[in-house]
Amino acid sequence: MKTIKRYILAVTLISQAVTMMAQELNSAYFVDDYKYRHIMNPALANEQSYVAIPVLGNLNMRLQGSLGVGDFFFKNPDYGIKSGAKKTTTFMHPGISVDEALSGFDKGANTVLFDMDLPVVSVGFAGFDGYNTIELKERMHFGLSMPYDFFKFAKDLKNQDYSFDDLGARGWSYTELAFGHSRQLYENLRVGAKFKLLFGTAYADFSMEGVHANLTGDHWLIDGKARGEINMKGASFKEKEEEYKTQPGKYKRVDGIDTDGAGISGFGIGVDLGGVYEFKDCSVDWLNKLKVSLALTDLGFISWSNGIVAESSGKTFRFDGFNDMDMSSGEGKKTFDDEKDNYADRFKDFANLENKGDNGGSTHALAATLRFGLEYPLPYYDKLTFGSLLSHRFDGKYSWTEERISANIRPLKWVDGGINVAFTSFCTTMGWVVNFHPSGMNLFIGMDHMIGKTGASSIPLDSNASFNLGLNVAWGGKKKSSRNLYLLTF
Repeated sequence: MKTIKRYILAVTLISQAVTMMAQELNSAYFVDDYKYRHIMNPALANEQSYVAIPVLGNLNMRLQGSLGVGDFFFKNPDYGIKSGAKKTTTFMHPGISVDEALSGFDKGANTVLFDMDLPVVSVGFAGFDGYNTIELKERMHFGLSMPYDFFKFAKDLKNQDYSFDDLGARGWSYTELAFGHSRQLYENLRVGAKFKLLFGTAYADFSMEGVHANLTGDHWLIDGKARGEINMKGASFKEKEEEYKTQPGKYKRVDGIDTDGAGISGFGIGVDLGGVYEFKDCSVDWLNKLKVSLALTDLGFISWSNGIVAESSGKTFRFDGFNDMDMSSGEGKKTFDDEKDNYADRFKDFANLENKGDNGGSTHALAATLRFGLEYPLPYYDKLTFGSLLSHRFDGKYSWTEERISANIRPLKWVDGGINVAFTSFCTTMGWVVNFHPSGMNLFIGMDHMIGKTGASSIPLDSNASFNLGLNVAWGGKKKSSRNLYLLTF
């Protein structure tokens, strides 16, 4: 149980610390001259050329997921009654009912996700009969998934079967060098593509395979396997040899990771594809001026080398409970102290990860994102438009979907923005963005997720909040104040 509590505490700390930098701002998808729209759809160009100011070009802090700090902590029912009791306690407190303790967790997988993009170079400019972008950035992705049964097993042992197959964590980091180009192919159609060279730094994945806890008669059976994979130059598992407590013999367990320095441990390629179609001179009047956009980004893979694997033995762990034990005095029964070493040895055989050596490398797909957008101007006032953006991330157990409905306005040729409401896999929220782009500079500020309730130190109680800020050098653009130039959204 201590192991479970430590795992839960680690998850809690992770969900507090999740941050993003230089990520997509979906609230700005329909904002005409938001400089980083090409990240979401490579067909979306800008009226101005730009160069990102290092560090300040596209700053972002963001939380995303269904697992938040508020799910773990409750008011302590012992506070003010028992001496030394603190105001808050975890959901494991015996005074918190099972229904109340589990009310904040999703019945399926509970996730915490984050991506971090740190731009080194970002440039956009007109030329070659279109609009071009060059980017060099560091990228990191992380996903954590914990099944509802994990928390129910920790809190309530009445259910007869628990599945932990959704329990896992995965992360990878790589450098991306990208070249993008978009152009007006026909009067109604604009297309764009981005080609990416990927240089992998590290990949790690931990997952459960077929892990179930089942109450059979008067004992528990827990079976399945755990597997960990790491691809990192010079990485090796630290191993520790220990003796069994109740039987002769020794066993080895993974006790950490050694590395001999950073380096490239994987190569890959990726592409972004996008297009924008505007209905014009259509026989159906209401279709005229409707813009439809479609994009598929991060379609590609990285082939990793320097891979090492650790796995559990897959042996079944049997737990007979404490029914025939006395916790202290004995009174003719076995005491807990008599049996704890026996259970510890059996659990080690089941759960400890063993070094399986080099796996020869592996290839993993990137987490691709599909976006489909619709934008339509308000009749008789085309500076105000309404947009619908559907986004879906293809990433296995870490996938998510978002539908964002927005109102977007450009009152002046050098300022635009919008507000929106979003329905995501994790929550319902609101977003907004304001974008200033006079000649010579660009400043934008916005949020995809409004911050909800906060706890101590202003930490959000759920895992959904964001803040975007960027400052760029900009030049060029059309002198006219119409929306007709690069209005590039589906």
